[in-house]
Amino acid sequence: MLNPPDQPRAVLWTPSAPWIAASALTRFQDWLAAERGVHCPDYDTLWRWSVEDIEGFWKAIWDHFEVRADGDPTTVLDGRTMPGARWFPGVALNYAEHILAGRDPERVAIVCASESRPPVDVTWAELHDRVARARAGLVAAGVGRGDRVAAYLPNTIEAVVALLATTSLGAIWSVVAPETGAASALDRFRQIDPTVLIAVDGYRYGGREVDRLDTVRRMVDGLPTLDRVVLVEHLRPGGPLAGLGPAVTWDDFCRERAPLSFARVPFDHPLWILYSSGTTGVPKPIVHGHGGIVLEHLKKLHLHVDARPDDRVLWFTSTGWMMWNFLVGGLLTDAAIVLYDGSPRHPDTAAMWDVVEATRTTCFGTSAGFLAASRAEGVRPRAHGGLARLRAVGSTGSPLTPEVFDWVYEELGPDLWLFSSSGGTDVCTSFLGGVPTLPVVRGELQRRSLGAPVAAWDEDARPVIGERGELVLTAPMPSMPVKFWGDVDGTRYHDAYFAHYAVDPPVWRHGDWLEVGPHGGVVVHGRSDATINRGGIRMGTSELYRSVLTLDPVVDALAVDLADPDGTSRLELFVVLAPGHELDEDLCRAIAAQLRADCSPRHVPDAVHRIDAVPRTRTGKPLEVPVKRLLMGADPGRVVDRAALADPGALEPFLRLAEERAGGNGR
Repeated sequence: MLNPPDQPRAVLWTPSAPWIAASALTRFQDWLAAERGVHCPDYDTLWRWSVEDIEGFWKAIWDHFEVRADGDPTTVLDGRTMPGARWFPGVALNYAEHILAGRDPERVAIVCASESRPPVDVTWAELHDRVARARAGLVAAGVGRGDRVAAYLPNTIEAVVALLATTSLGAIWSVVAPETGAASALDRFRQIDPTVLIAVDGYRYGGREVDRLDTVRRMVDGLPTLDRVVLVEHLRPGGPLAGLGPAVTWDDFCRERAPLSFARVPFDHPLWILYSSGTTGVPKPIVHGHGGIVLEHLKKLHLHVDARPDDRVLWFTSTGWMMWNFLVGGLLTDAAIVLYDGSPRHPDTAAMWDVVEATRTTCFGTSAGFLAASRAEGVRPRAHGGLARLRAVGSTGSPLTPEVFDWVYEELGPDLWLFSSSGGTDVCTSFLGGVPTLPVVRGELQRRSLGAPVAAWDEDARPVIGERGELVLTAPMPSMPVKFWGDVDGTRYHDAYFAHYAVDPPVWRHGDWLEVGPHGGVVVHGRSDATINRGGIRMGTSELYRSVLTLDPVVDALAVDLADPDGTSRLELFVVLAPGHELDEDLCRAIAAQLRADCSPRHVPDAVHRIDAVPRTRTGKPLEVPVKRLLMGADPGRVVDRAALADPGALEPFLRLAEERAGGNGR
């Protein structure tokens, strides 16, 4: 919980006057005063202006960062009603152009690191050449504006190059991480009818090689719209391409070079497709637009991450997490970004800190779970005098506990800026998090982000301060989804975000518990819905159920993700078995193997329990959220109305388990 207003707050870091003066946020405030006559003496005043004068703020971002576009940007927002608000309807631009145009060819753009190879620098000239070659390959394959390019790639240079080449054409990018099983990958890609698939033959993780050729073959068989398959050979260069359809290697695909140009498209033209967690049904294909992402990432990476020209920004992520897209957005600044392909804990948890040192990283972003593990395992990141260039650490994926705040400052020193952030795939950014010109307070996210009209609401749609409420956005942001792919009438989009509160005008309900403090700091208390959050990757329960129910012994299932005090979480699976079957070690291993193959290693539960029946409402909806809240210690009388259950007795095992855990037995 946040510190009460009458109690002292534990300030762990205060920015120095030179630090504040050098920040991009300070330069923006000075520019606002000089060019717009908007005088904001402190951050809270600036935030209030940014969410009240929405049009003025986003036009200021447009002008301050000199967005390249055709057309007239005078009309910023065509109505504020959500969903349906249209931003900058009179302009055309291109995401890849904003990254690649006008760069110093000799400066480093990207640093590539992995478990098996030392870091390699890629200059802007080299990146430009690689993108031009990949773009020529896409053109030769017939890819044009609006076509979908699917990728099954790890966090490597090929993924960034392919993204930029695709979007330079006005084609639409969509990537799934290669640890994802064929069934889950097809659940996503089948919805968007890609014409090209760029896939890796395998990857290295945790010291072992993981061959994915059979998985890629299954994907090719399941995607009849493919005209071209491009194989990136990481494990077996020169191997056969049998069973991959119209396939070529990445090297052959990129052999020819043509001049690099950029198709300027309308502001809301689809840029990429990310995927929801799949809580209900197959994962929803979330479409973001060129303009919304350009504006949001210009704002966020400059003003909130404070990426400076000599910085190197490493955010540990997989391509399956929106933080990968966010990391690539770092190329909109003058900083270099660092890609790391591999496990952050191989051969041990200290190894990732060695990567930070080896890549000369200045801003290291990671998950709250990794920082908690470093603390729990007694890691001493600076024990050998390293990390001299590290000036900032970012954390996201789940709430960062006060004890981990303490550990960061004890182990990394008092002069480091620690910023915890929270946002989501839905907006491809964080709307809560770092402010480089404000102190860091133990246990708090510093502030709500500029242009993010965030509030905590109770169930009666009233804003609350100093207590937990639903995180809502009361006005539009440019990076809100353009649409869900295939959602012709917008019903799925509306129901996903705007159906919870029956208010006019509608508000966006995000699915997190938020507490806004009287001093302006915020705390996120975890998910308020049934989404599973594993290592920062948000996943839904429906694809987990589809997988585990293919096992003959399992006839029904319920999964909940339970937050632990140290900032990590625990996935627990409850299964109903067919007569004659027992939940023994063999079945537990079979469940783990099935989930690992169909979905990903992150879907494998930490514990499996047998129950007689899944508790459901009279309409058949499983009680995922109430069960989660029960097991987190909530009052049963406030969590669930037994009269609304189809079988009230199905709740009894969860009530007993909650009582046992409340009595000190733990998890």
